[in-house]
Amino acid sequence: MKEVIAIIRRHNLQETKAGLLGIGVPALTMVSVEGRGKQKGLPGWNYELDPALMDMEEKNTGVSMRFIPKRMISTVVEDDDVPKVVETIIRTNQSGHIGDGKIFVCPLEDAVRVRTGESGEQALK
Repeated sequence: MKEVIAIIRRHNLQETKAGLLGIGVPALTMVSVEGRGKQKGLPGWNYELDPALMDMEEKNTGVSMRFIPKRMISTVVEDDDVPKVVETIIRTNQSGHIGDGKIFVCPLEDAVRVRTGESGEQALK
């Protein structure tokens, strides 16, 4: 089993969910997050900057560290499904511009369904 974690643009969430559902990945967790990559949150093409958050950072720290609102999605899949999950996330989020996001694939030792106590791959089905 692997956990696939992706940080994507906010406006791509619905298309990403639909794409994953289309390849048979119905279980997904989403969290609203804010962060920055190597572009350091610099304004420009990226229209997702949050001016209120930037003002707050400058007032509180005296340093301008701009955070960009994103969505972080996570799903757990069998090892064989990882390539199609990653491809789907790339296909639904790739614009060719800075800030398209990141995907992390992490090994997962176990999963347990709380309701039944099933573990491993049985907990994913």
